Amino acid sequence: MGRLVVIEGLDGAGKRTLSDGLTAQLQRGGATVGSLAFPRYGRSVYADLIREALHRGHGDLGDSVYGMALLYALDRSAAADEIRALLADNDVVLLDRYVASNAAYAAARLREHADGPVVQWVWDTEVERFALPRPDAHLLLRVAPEVAAERAVRRAAEDTSRARDSFESDDALQERCAAVYDELAAAGWLAPWHVLDGVAGVDLPTLAKSLLA
Repeated sequence: MGRLVVIEGLDGAGKRTLSDGLTAQLQRGGATVGSLAFPRYGRSVYADLIREALHRGHGDLGDSVYGMALLYALDRSAAADEIRALLADNDVVLLDRYVASNAAYAAARLREHADGPVVQWVWDTEVERFALPRPDAHLLLRVAPEVAAERAVRRAAEDTSRARDSFESDDALQERCAAVYDELAAAGWLAPWHVLDGVAGVDLPTLAKSLLA
């Protein structure tokens, strides 16, 4: 079985860029790499409901913290067999967002901390009840919330299909989410965390070696 590595961070932190660069680096070293990004827009009914709710569809669904968190969890639950298949066929599987993303954003929306009830609910639902594959490592791509916001705005201007949603447009939410991510990393929540500087850049060769060690 391969190693399951999760890339986490704020919207606009550069998770996709890191995933692409790390994939290329791992492949240069001879490793096989699989990847998946959550939510699985266009592939999962749960993910499509999420996207619609984040753009103010479905009435007040987007205002429900637990309702949205459950949709994120169901999207991952529906992908569990795909993740296991990727792990069986590859040395490393990279996930762009996973369970910790749900914990961080739900806690930030409720103004709770990493040791609060909604984070425990995410654990009980996704880890215990849905029995999702557990990651071997988290990579937290850390950038200041204002930097992430600038990148998200620029990305939306360059690609109309990636217009900012209600979470991405809420600067205060992003700041609280960054704080919860730091708490999750400090606690080693669910798996070991590696905090990476999303502004100074990432040493991909060293990171790739550490993931395969």
